[in-house]
Order: sequence, then C-alpha cells, then structure tokens
Amino acid sequence: MADRQKIIIDTDPGQDDAVAILLALASPELDVLGITAVAGNVPLKLTEKNARKICELAGKPETKVFAGAIRPLARTLVTAEEVHGQTGLNGPDLPEPKMKLQEQYAVDFIVETLMKEDAHTVTLCPLGPLTNIALALIREPKIAKRVKQIVLMGGGFFEGGNVTPSAEFNIYVDPQAADVVLHSGVPIVMMPLDVTHKALTKATRVEKFRKLGTRVGIATAQMLEFFERFDEQKYGSDGGPLHDPCVIAYLLKPELFSGRECNVAVETGSELTMGMTVIDWWGVTKRPKNALVMREIDHDGFFDLLVERLARL
Repeated sequence: MADRQKIIIDTDPGQDDAVAILLALASPELDVLGITAVAGNVPLKLTEKNARKICELAGKPETKVFAGAIRPLARTLVTAEEVHGQTGLNGPDLPEPKMKLQEQYAVDFIVETLMKEDAHTVTLCPLGPLTNIALALIREPKIAKRVKQIVLMGGGFFEGGNVTPSAEFNIYVDPQAADVVLHSGVPIVMMPLDVTHKALTKATRVEKFRKLGTRVGIATAQMLEFFERFDEQKYGSDGGPLHDPCVIAYLLKPELFSGRECNVAVETGSELTMGMTVIDWWGVTKRPKNALVMREIDHDGFFDLLVERLARL
C-alpha cells in the first residue's frame, strides 16, 4: 500500500491505550514507525513493558518500542492504578514480553525520525501525557515544521474533567508539556472527553470482542471489563468511555468524528484548575485557533471499525 500513513504512537498503556495500539497494528493503512512509552497511567517501567506485551499479543513483535520520559517536565508524576490496576493492563493474563526494548531514548527516536522522513509525512499520536512530545519539540524545534499533524487524546470542555473537576488525566499529569505542544504551531487534532465519553463499552459491544474467539478478542474483552468498572461506578453508565482508540480511528475514518477549529489553552498556574483545557468553542477571544477539537462521534461506526479490525489479528 503506497500511501500508508506513517505514525509514531506515544503511549502510557493502559487498557484503552492497548486497544488503540491493537487497532493501529491491525490496520494496513498505517505504518507504525515506532511506539514510544511515557510515564502516565502507571510508571514508565510498566508502560514500556505493557507496550511490548500488546505488540506480542497482536503478533507484531517486530514493532519497535522505545522508553521515554520517566516523569513530567515540572510536576511530580501522578498515576492511575485505581483505574487501570497495578500493572496498568489488569484484566487479561498476558505473558512477560520476549521482544526487546529498543536502546535508543524515545525522545531521540522521535526527533531523529522526523528529521529523517520527508516533511509532513509523519503523524504523532499521543495517547498519554505529552511529556515525550514536548521534550522532542524543545530538543529540536525544527521538527515543528516537519510533523504532518499531532492527533491526541486529552482535555475536555463541556464535559469537565475526569481526574479533577476541571482537568482530564493526560493533560493534568503534565500541563506544562501540553502547553508546549499547543504553542508549537503543529496542526493539532484533539479528542477530548466530550468525544470519548460518547464511546461507551456497553456489555453488548464487549461481547462482540469476546465472540471473535481469538486471543486478541478475548484479551480485549477482559481489558475492557476491568477498565470499565471504575467509570461505571463513577458515572453510573453502561460501560466506560474508550478514550485512546478514538485517535487511531480518526486516522482511519475521520468521517466518524465532527468538531471545529478552536483556540485551546492549558491552565498551568492555578492548583485549583491545573491542567484544565480552556477551549474557546464559541470564539469569544481573539486568540488564534490552534487545534481542531472534536465533539461528536458516530459511536456505532467506531465500535464496528474496532471489531472489524481486531478480528484480523
């Protein structure tokens, strides 16, 4: 496939990260140049291991996995074991990975890849805190003019936050990094909680993964059942939101989503609202529009895509 989209997935797996990685590895339209791990849902030593576990589950042990930032730019690391379990991938019993972690530092890999590949051909797909992406932009500012786009999961506006009343987890963990990314001038597509909270893992949807009867299908069902219990208790919903696969689904079928260009700023000064994404949805400021912010999703089409692709693994 001549026009495969080149992507780097930056991630902190996490069950929903794992499903996003599986979706990418199952999709021939995408050329996954590498997976870069960051501290977030759980510490780095677990996120890089979990990324390798998922590559092996997908039958793609040749995928290159790199370890990146061990902590946020300026703040103490906050993790989410209460959501994802002590390993970050609680649910299925996945074996310890045999594939090796790459020796190169993830931030160097991002910079090197963007400087080597043709300009505007590589999309960055951050599924966790934006620490690695910000560090790469700081290390080599020239990459900002070479990235095709950054499609990220993070933030919220009408939906509020999920880790504090005003902040979504990925942005809250490293608001300074998010601020760097949003000021970088790179074209940004943002999948906030407003979208992901409409993509619920209802029992009937989870059952479709289990009915695939494959290792991937069964492990996905087990991950989702573990992951959703926290949000079901919190929101009283049937199923939990499936955040991170929205990023990969957008690359495959952008028509599943709708939104608008907005100015997005991040609160970095107030402990009360730290990590809040201030999204100028109504255009009441004169600040330049720096992100395409999604608000709606065809959730049935989204889950159909997930099941169809994961069935290939």
